[in-house]
Amino acid sequence: MTTVPDPSTLDRILDTATNNLTIAKVLIQIGLDPNNVTYHAIGHRLLEIVLANINVANACALIGAIFFVATLLTQTMVPLRVANMIGCAFFAVFGALTGTVTTFLLYLLMVPINAYRLRQMLVLVKKARSATQGDTSMEWLKPFMTERKFRKGDVLFKKGDAANEMFLTVTGMFLVTEIGVELPPGRLMGELGFLSPDNRRTATVECTEAGHALTITYEKLLEIYFQNPQFGYYFLVLTSQRLLENIARLETIVAQNKSAEPISAALGADPAQSASPMTASGTEDLPAKTR
Repeated sequence: MTTVPDPSTLDRILDTATNNLTIAKVLIQIGLDPNNVTYHAIGHRLLEIVLANINVANACALIGAIFFVATLLTQTMVPLRVANMIGCAFFAVFGALTGTVTTFLLYLLMVPINAYRLRQMLVLVKKARSATQGDTSMEWLKPFMTERKFRKGDVLFKKGDAANEMFLTVTGMFLVTEIGVELPPGRLMGELGFLSPDNRRTATVECTEAGHALTITYEKLLEIYFQNPQFGYYFLVLTSQRLLENIARLETIVAQNKSAEPISAALGADPAQSASPMTASGTEDLPAKTR
């Protein structure tokens, strides 16, 4: 008695034979012997294919692709811009050699754009470094700030408000109402709110003469920091310097009040009335003078 194979088994056998034939055809097409497939033979054949097809244009495309992958692995902005510029330059050469105008123009335009952004970041770090060495100018932050106009009587922020940005006065006059101090152009306000745990204002600032100021949000500062952590260090040092200046200013006022107490007692005056209101205010929004 003859056993008839199961139809499903026959289908599997036919599928396997078909796949084997297909694989054999592929191996033959790429120049490999289906009966002698080894890792050495595959590697040798691939090397032959690469050498047979390599030219200046393809080499440029390969190098550009390597630098493009490098940009994906880079965590900071400066080396990312450098790698992107080099990769774009090689892709532009590839487009020129192959006669692909769109590829050539696309990557050619990306080179100066990356160069401009790289220069902007390097200037930012350089000027931030200068700030830590005694130059307290905030000019280096202006390209990242937004202009805002204020009219007389406008309140920039009130004491106790949530702090989400800092200000650099450019024109006009501003008044810290709690301590009665006027802020002329070139003063920085609210930078310590970026570092304080509760992010709250410690004073109220009002516009007393129409003008404008530059603002930058704390989110933007964080963005710049993550793009270049070196900037974050310099900004932290700069902010610490301003905090120390405010503390020194308050210590001077306290010393003046203490020296005035014996005189007030001799004249029969209440020493509390001669105390400066600045001793009761916080330091976060005390004006920091810039050059």
